[in-house]
Amino acid sequence: MNEEQFIHALKEKGIELNEKQIAQFKRYFECLVEWNEKMNLTAITDAPSVYLKHFYDSISAAFFVNLKGEKKICDVGAGAGFPSLPLKICFPELQVTIVDSLNKRIGFLEHLAGELQLEKVEFVHARAEDFGQNSAYREQFDLVIARAVARLTVLSELCVPLVKQGGLFVAMKGAAAEEELVDAKKALSILGASVNEKYAFTLPIENSERNIFILNKDKKTPKKYPRKPGVPNKSPL
Repeated sequence: MNEEQFIHALKEKGIELNEKQIAQFKRYFECLVEWNEKMNLTAITDAPSVYLKHFYDSISAAFFVNLKGEKKICDVGAGAGFPSLPLKICFPELQVTIVDSLNKRIGFLEHLAGELQLEKVEFVHARAEDFGQNSAYREQFDLVIARAVARLTVLSELCVPLVKQGGLFVAMKGAAAEEELVDAKKALSILGASVNEKYAFTLPIENSERNIFILNKDKKTPKKYPRKPGVPNKSPL
C-alpha cells in the first residue's frame, strides 16, 4: 500500500487526511526506520508494508468505534505507537496515554511526538499491571485499546481496570480471535466487562484476517485486579 493508496483507502472509509496529516505519516515512517537501526521497534520497515500493516491496520479501529471529540484513550503496550498514534494523527482532539514497559521505546515515542508536533499525548514507563493499580489512571479512560499484545484472557486483566464505567475496551486481533473470546468469557465477567460488538474483516491488498472486539465496562473492576506483574500471564483468569 503506497501513500496514495493509503490516502484513498482511508477516504473510502470517511477519513480524509489533510496535507499536515499526510506529512505527519511520512515523518512517522522516516522516524520509525531511523530509530529501528538503533533498537528493535518493528520487523516491518518497507514503506508499503508500514503504511498497510502499521498505519492502516491501526486506523481500522476507527471504522467501528466513534473516535471524534476529546476522548481520553489509553494504549497498553503500544510498542512503536500502534495503534494509538496513527489514530491520534487522524483525530487530533484525542487525549492519548501510552503505557509501555520498555524505557527505550518511551524515548522513541517522546522523540516522535516532538517530530510530529503532537499535543495532548503522555507516555508512561511502567508495567501494565502496576499502571492499572495507579489511582491516577485506574478507571479514568473513555476507551482503552490494545493491538496484538497478549491473549484476550491476559489482555483483559491489563486493560479493563483502566476503563471508566460506561467506557469501552477495544481489542484488535488477528486470526483465531473468536476462540480467544470464548476463553476470556470468565475473565471479562470477573473484571466487569461484556461484549458489545465484534467485527471481522480483511486487510486490503494482502487479505489477512482481522478481528476487532468492542467490550463495555459495565461495573467497577474489583480492586485486586490487575494482579502483580507477571501473574496474569502465568495464571490467566
